[in-house]
Amino acid sequence: MAADPHLWSTPADVRAASLRSWNNGELLREMSAPSGLHPRRRAIRHPSATQLRTDYALAAAWASSWEQGLRGGSLERVSVGANTIGANTVPSAAVFGSAADEITFLGLSHKATRFAELRERVMNLDAGLSAWTLRRPLELLKQGEDALVAARVAIWLAANPHPGIHLRQLTLPGVHTKFVETHRRIIDEMISTLAPERVLSGKNYARRHGFLAAPDRVRIRFLDPTQIPVPGMADVEVTAAGFAALQLDMDRVIATENLVNFLALPTTTRALAVFGGGYGFAALGGAAWLKDVEVLYWGDIDTHGFHILDQLRAHHPHVRSILMDQQTLLAHRDFWGREDTPTHAALTHLGPAESALYAALQAGTFAPQLRLEQELLHWDHVMERLLQ
Repeated sequence: MAADPHLWSTPADVRAASLRSWNNGELLREMSAPSGLHPRRRAIRHPSATQLRTDYALAAAWASSWEQGLRGGSLERVSVGANTIGANTVPSAAVFGSAADEITFLGLSHKATRFAELRERVMNLDAGLSAWTLRRPLELLKQGEDALVAARVAIWLAANPHPGIHLRQLTLPGVHTKFVETHRRIIDEMISTLAPERVLSGKNYARRHGFLAAPDRVRIRFLDPTQIPVPGMADVEVTAAGFAALQLDMDRVIATENLVNFLALPTTTRALAVFGGGYGFAALGGAAWLKDVEVLYWGDIDTHGFHILDQLRAHHPHVRSILMDQQTLLAHRDFWGREDTPTHAALTHLGPAESALYAALQAGTFAPQLRLEQELLHWDHVMERLLQ
């Protein structure tokens, strides 16, 4: 049976193995903080004595591919076939004395030199960031000089957990608001390295780090013309605190996450419309006065729509969903769309029918990743349900 040369290792195979060690950061880590991984021996699959005897020309061609040796490393050889066709010495392993040697073999010494320089400069800013440079060596290389700027921000934030200023007021060399926003992931990684006891949570980056942040705002529209507080101000935006402090004589609040629907809601006695814009209803959480008002939530019929409902109901358990039921979904088949990234969150504030429909959407019962956007509903269907 003829030998299969594809089973024998080639210089490209060894290179691919070493490149994997580069791509996962191992070689740069070993270069900076050796763990005993080197000298490293990468085994080479070579022809057997039988294969030499039956396919000598093929084996000889394979051996010639190794004649130039390994830059930065050395070849370990073994004698094969001494008892059959005569001793033949063939490569059996590629040996690299150090991580630097293996990096030389890959032709990446210039990048390793750059990494060593950047690592030293980062550590000169704060030795505590050594662990980060070893954990994320390729990120350090990728960011280059920006990593040094990010390090200065992280060091300052670690030392000032409650700055009490706006992010825009942060004054550090080379730092501006856009830089922080663009590099916030790497900055947070560095902070976690410098101050592992710090818990970084919350969606608002500025607030997460103790900066002053623009207050959450709520857009409202008075659906009852007799209750407009100032002529011409039927549609206004207030801070969350201002919304919480409102004293309105209302019977109903309709919250919707679609702007066109918010604007199209008809004149209704003693009613107020609230625009949320996706997950923008967090500002309603502190409005205690809502407990004395009927609150309707109208969102998309998709998994995220029910997730928003669940979050709103966590603050106001009496919130009632509208136009988010199976009847509405099935009545608008022509307008079914696709939800690109469904949520699989466990929702604990849904009613039985809502939970069943949420589970059906997750399971693809009616269609895979089904979504019915609220602005696609027939308006007469909307009016019929709203006026019930």
